[in-house]
Amino acid sequence: MVDQELLVPEEEYQRSGVHIGTQMRSKNMLKYIYKIRNDGLYLLDIKKTNAALITAGKMLSRYDPEDILVVAQRQYAYRPVKRFADAIGCKSSVGRFIPGTLTNPSLRSYMEAKIVVITDPMADSQVMKEAVKVGIPIIALCDANNKTDFVDLVIPTNNKGRKSLAIIYWLFAREVLKNRGKIAPDYSDFELKVEDFEAQI
Repeated sequence: MVDQELLVPEEEYQRSGVHIGTQMRSKNMLKYIYKIRNDGLYLLDIKKTNAALITAGKMLSRYDPEDILVVAQRQYAYRPVKRFADAIGCKSSVGRFIPGTLTNPSLRSYMEAKIVVITDPMADSQVMKEAVKVGIPIIALCDANNKTDFVDLVIPTNNKGRKSLAIIYWLFAREVLKNRGKIAPDYSDFELKVEDFEAQI
């Protein structure tokens, strides 16, 4: 893999704890792990996170905004997901995902989507099942302990931390808008800040 320029300096990724994984790791995530810390935490490879965000930005920019659904059950992800959805104009679902939302047209909560973005394959397992059932691609933020079966594009990251979720969704929104030609290639006219995406304590 050719080294790509980092979207933000490595220190900024590290300050946000993007690379801090869990003390458990799945075999699926082994290739995204950089090393294991003395306290047993697996550290994720920031270069691979960065590369996945660039790829995901290109991928999502090819879809009409109304065909994209981004979801999160974890509370720290509510704000980043809503901000991301507002920024790129897509649909979002935070909190409990009602079974049948993607598969049962007679439900009031029913939504059609052509691609889903999932914040945590473990917490958002219902969405994953339904996306697989209706055959739509899945982009997922995956921590060291996540299984990646059925995930079409893995963004390896700490998907539980407030600061890491904020910077990942902020960068992701920037990439989508850049690839759509909505903001300048150097991001100079992107007015949202990382703090805008961060969950309040």
